[in-house]
Amino acid sequence: MARMNEAQCRQCRRAGQKLFLKGDKCLGAKCTVIKRNYPPGQHGVSGSRKASAYAIALKEKQKVKRMYGVLERQFRNYYQSADRKEGVTGTILLQFLEKRLDNVVYRLGFGSSRRLARQLVNHGHLTVNGKKVDIPSYQVKKGDVIEVSPHSAKHTYFTDIAKDMLEKAEVPGWLKIDKKKMVGEVAEEPQREDVDSSIQESLIVELYSK
Repeated sequence: MARMNEAQCRQCRRAGQKLFLKGDKCLGAKCTVIKRNYPPGQHGVSGSRKASAYAIALKEKQKVKRMYGVLERQFRNYYQSADRKEGVTGTILLQFLEKRLDNVVYRLGFGSSRRLARQLVNHGHLTVNGKKVDIPSYQVKKGDVIEVSPHSAKHTYFTDIAKDMLEKAEVPGWLKIDKKKMVGEVAEEPQREDVDSSIQESLIVELYSK
């Protein structure tokens, strides 16, 4: 739990790459990963001991957990559910993570980070198929329509700030968005190519399967 509460920029430095936890700051020259591209702590720069295969796999799991803002118990549950399904376990695991409502809200462009998107969901600003859903881990499915609730649509955030975010958003192919009406739709299941290519999910599968 402590690591999940660690400063966001330190989480990115620990992962060794941008996890896009702070929205627009991650895109600019002020990004901490660019300025200090080494792990946090007193041994961050000088530490050169070769990591074991277990340490590398553990680091990969921690990276993905931080990226999606998921704690260990829930992450393990996703893995176990993926392992029970027919298909490639690693890909199915990533699909579970991608289909979280907070991630979908982020992918559609309603929030500049998954953290902000999670807050929007928690506060009941979004609806799924016309019904308010305030559970960030809610699993969307093909055909679901996500939009801002009528009451929240009047808030300054959605009348001003969010519209600017929507214009900048690069929405993946498995989602559709009407930026003018601020209505999104799950067009199909997310595919592996829709997910961050830097993730090595096979390492995570190996870690849990031992």
